[in-house]
Amino acid sequence: MRGTDERTGALFSYVDLEARVRGDHPLRTIRAIVNAALAALEREFSALYSPLGRPSIPPEKLLRAMLLQAFYSIRSERQLTERLEFDLLFRWFVGIGVDDPAWDHSVFSKNRDRLLEGDIAAKFLAAVLAQPRVKKLLSTDHFSVDGTLIEAWASMKSFKPKDDPDAPPAGGGRNTEADFHGHKRTNDTHASTTDPDAKLYRKGSGKEAKLSFIGHGLMENRSGLLVKACLTGADGHAERIAALALIEPYAEGRGRSRSALDAGDAACRPEHQPPPLGH
Repeated sequence: MRGTDERTGALFSYVDLEARVRGDHPLRTIRAIVNAALAALEREFSALYSPLGRPSIPPEKLLRAMLLQAFYSIRSERQLTERLEFDLLFRWFVGIGVDDPAWDHSVFSKNRDRLLEGDIAAKFLAAVLAQPRVKKLLSTDHFSVDGTLIEAWASMKSFKPKDDPDAPPAGGGRNTEADFHGHKRTNDTHASTTDPDAKLYRKGSGKEAKLSFIGHGLMENRSGLLVKACLTGADGHAERIAALALIEPYAEGRGRSRSALDAGDAACRPEHQPPPLGH
């Protein structure tokens, strides 16, 4: 008998999120490790919040949500909160009940500074690596270091001369059209007014220059786990300098540790410097 194509519902609905996630889903293992790491940071979380006032969104839920944003390549926090509204898997992982509304995207921006000031990201990574299930997967013999270009959240129109950053654009208006063709702009003479730390950088010859940073990751090769990360300014020597700083704690007291760099990044260079030497 053919069923009818009608929406069915009831006055009351009892949905067990735990039963909706299959037993062998990879996020089950990840969530168990993450929860143990978050429990180890209880004291650090308490130090970031005042004992008075209204209860905030728990930082544990914010960090779990940020992990999902990275796992599923969700481009913005608006899209993340939208996904939390309808995705039962996301609600289960973060710890939001079926009947609870997802919080506003502005919650992330309001709490990000608090978490950054407490260096929670680094402590969270360290707590994950300290878990027995993870620690036994790590070795101290073989590592790889690689960097990735991270485009700054700053417009090229904000890249203005350092000696006159407040000069109004030709033609009037804040967002007027601009033609940079033939204009010489370098990091020595110009800086972004909205993100002064961003540097004009191009990935290689023939590539367009963008305001950027470089993110560096230290990978343990045996299991392919990220063990350390940092963010630096964009210049032609950043990856090699960051590699030495990242590998140093793991090389102390040992005869030798093998490490590798991505030779392809030798082509990267800032606009005001010549190509660096090969790795």
